[in-house]
Amino acid sequence: MSAPSYPVNLVLDGRACLVVGGGTVAARKVDGLRTCGARVHVIAPDICDEIRGWPDVTSEQRPYRRGDLAGYWLVVAATDDRLVNGAVHREGEGSHVWVNGADDPEHCSFTLPSVLRRGSLVVSVSTSGRSPALSGWLRRRMEAEIGPEYEDLLELLSSEREVLRAEGRSTEGLDWQKALDSEMLDLIRTGDMSSARERLQTCLSSSSD
Repeated sequence: MSAPSYPVNLVLDGRACLVVGGGTVAARKVDGLRTCGARVHVIAPDICDEIRGWPDVTSEQRPYRRGDLAGYWLVVAATDDRLVNGAVHREGEGSHVWVNGADDPEHCSFTLPSVLRRGSLVVSVSTSGRSPALSGWLRRRMEAEIGPEYEDLLELLSSEREVLRAEGRSTEGLDWQKALDSEMLDLIRTGDMSSARERLQTCLSSSSD
């Protein structure tokens, strides 16, 4: 069995990323990078209309050539040609550039999890590239459990934490878990944010006594 992967959340905002490939799979990868604020460039002999329609994505309609990875932080090889994916991966290994081979785990220095987003809340599921189908299935199951109310919950917790820090108080040692185990989430689901905030403040106040 191979060594376990090291899970991280990369900050790609404003960073140059390359996608080699221009089909529907490449479009999904491009869109995921765009969502995170990356500056995406695409190289492929054929580039689909969806990619061409994004004004913030640049492209070159030509085959991949060795040396194309220069200057990029992260690269996705999303072609249907394993030889091309392999060449991109080898260049990445030699240039210390992280490369993901879409549906090609042998040509990956990182794998992409299945992701559920609720605002700033990110929940990801990974099988280390062994079964993307299982990752997607588990993510869909979590979507039913982790609804949009969790985004409101995160915003409430974050704003209260910032208030405490602005007052010069430490947020460490407070019983955030007690607050989360209270009926806060049920109150948020009913739209009663005021009562949810009061419940949070009461729980935190009692834990600081």
